[in-house]
Amino acid sequence: MEKEGDAKPKNTAPRLCCVCNHRRPALKRPKTLDQICRECFYEVFEEEIHQVIVENQLFKPGERVAIGASGGKDSTVLAYVLSKLNRQHQYGLDLFLLSIDEGITGYRDDSLETVKRNEIQYGLPLKVVSYKDLYGWTMDEIVKIIGLKNNCTFCGVFRRQALDRGAAMLKVDKVATGHNADDIAETVLLNILRGDIARLSRCTAITTGEDGPIPRCKPFKFHLLQIPNCILTYAYFKRLDYFSTECIYSPNAYRGFAREFIKDLERIRPRAILDIIKSGEDFRISTTTKMPEQGTCERCGYISSQKWCKACVLLEGLNRGLPKLGIGRSRGLNIERKKDVKENNLTESIESKQCGTLDF
Repeated sequence: MEKEGDAKPKNTAPRLCCVCNHRRPALKRPKTLDQICRECFYEVFEEEIHQVIVENQLFKPGERVAIGASGGKDSTVLAYVLSKLNRQHQYGLDLFLLSIDEGITGYRDDSLETVKRNEIQYGLPLKVVSYKDLYGWTMDEIVKIIGLKNNCTFCGVFRRQALDRGAAMLKVDKVATGHNADDIAETVLLNILRGDIARLSRCTAITTGEDGPIPRCKPFKFHLLQIPNCILTYAYFKRLDYFSTECIYSPNAYRGFAREFIKDLERIRPRAILDIIKSGEDFRISTTTKMPEQGTCERCGYISSQKWCKACVLLEGLNRGLPKLGIGRSRGLNIERKKDVKENNLTESIESKQCGTLDF
């Protein structure tokens, strides 16, 4: 018989997953405090991506789709999940891996080895295009003459065009990238800080470049799933083969400071990431704001709002021994070309996803 004052035995039954109510939980949703097991997490994560694809009509049956593959966690998870969903839901897509070799020793050469293993693991054909083949320069060579201050400008411009050129070689209909909610929130913030109205008006779109050569889509736009770092968690739990080293040439990239600020916000309030994206979506551009007109580069035919595209301007400087052409004031060119450069505002710095690009 239980005596007065005796402690009651505690309920030692283990907590169970809030979804299946069968397995032990492996992680917790910070907003609801619901606990979920690994298997249910996989299903919920994959179903969310599937719903994003279906609701936004990202793909059509029979399309050829290139997955931008860097070897990092985002692109690796995208390749794995998109390949799985393509089989499971019969999207009818022809999938390819497309990688850009910037020519960075000790960074890109290592990450490309990861991508080559992914090619075998996921059974997806791989296409690698290099700066050296396309432009005659590697980033290692560029950094030797430009230094670390403006190198991200070259890399971002060249990578964006290289991705389009690689996609054209594969004759794909779309390019899917691993840009996630954090990336888009950073981009919104950077565009606000720089007053870049032209890019602010389109940077939150889940599909961009529909008026360009090959559209790009971002299936991970809403990746939060009420679980911070859920892409990393998925890659870790699934034991996917990915590369996690940051670029050796971007320790002080402008985007890095915005990234740290976003991470601080996310730790305090995870919902802040999606709120920033929502704010970017709701911005309205004044009808009096003059937007740049889209055209083609007179030199290479690539899409450009100026007479020469940014890549051609930067290459002109490199090949003439004027590496700061397109970054600062041009020197050593004829007066007419100086006038064109000034009129076309070719001094704007454009940086990469890793190092500060403001458009996807």
